[in-house]
Amino acid sequence: MTAEEMAAKYMRKAERALEELETIRRSTYIDLEEINGVIDEAKRYLEDAKYYLDKKQSETSLASVAYSEGLLDALRMLGLVKFDW
Repeated sequence: MTAEEMAAKYMRKAERALEELETIRRSTYIDLEEINGVIDEAKRYLEDAKYYLDKKQSETSLASVAYSEGLLDALRMLGLVKFDW
């Protein structure tokens, strides 16, 4: 799959998710375990990015690291973690 095809695929998935997205009203308390779960997922995407870069699949690596950054940015935007890029 080319980078262009991959980008188009991810954009379609993101558009569908945004169209179907529903907000969930819940307590403002978020359990530390939930936060750590998202951090662990970001770490796994980063490890995937390293793996794919080693395999010379740079487009897949780029997509994986972008997912990782997106999760970290979301946590930061929600005020759940602090870090600098």
